[in-house]
Amino acid sequence: MTALAPTRTEPDLSFLLDRTSHVLRTQMAAALAEIGLTARMHCVLVHALEAERTQAQLAELGDMDKTTMVVTVDALEKAGLAERKPSSTDRRARIIAVTPEGAKLAARSAEIVDGVHEAALGSLPKVERETLVRALNLLVEGHLSTVVEAAPARRARQ
Repeated sequence: MTALAPTRTEPDLSFLLDRTSHVLRTQMAAALAEIGLTARMHCVLVHALEAERTQAQLAELGDMDKTTMVVTVDALEKAGLAERKPSSTDRRARIIAVTPEGAKLAARSAEIVDGVHEAALGSLPKVERETLVRALNLLVEGHLSTVVEAAPARRARQ
């Protein structure tokens, strides 16, 4: 005998957000790959151009762990798009400085990112597009603004 699945009373928000996020990320990755960047590289370049920022600050903005950040900056340095330099305000800190070539590529990658976002939102009628963006902003700034750190599941001793 099989048990019946429980009846849903709410839409599967996790699935909807995960699926749209996954597909958007794959589209973004493919579009940025055409100019030799990853989404992480784009993120570092754009945020490093906005202000003098350390690797740790950029990692936090890009939601990257330290190892991923180091690998990303290493790749940017190897490509001649960024370099690590001493901070102008804290001699102990090192910042990520974007080279002129990196700045040109960041401008191009920003156009690509905007195009991918525009294509996704453009698939919706204008009123629904505005409603979706407004609703997502409300969630990000409200109920879903804080990450809950869950303890990993522990296996029973054998």
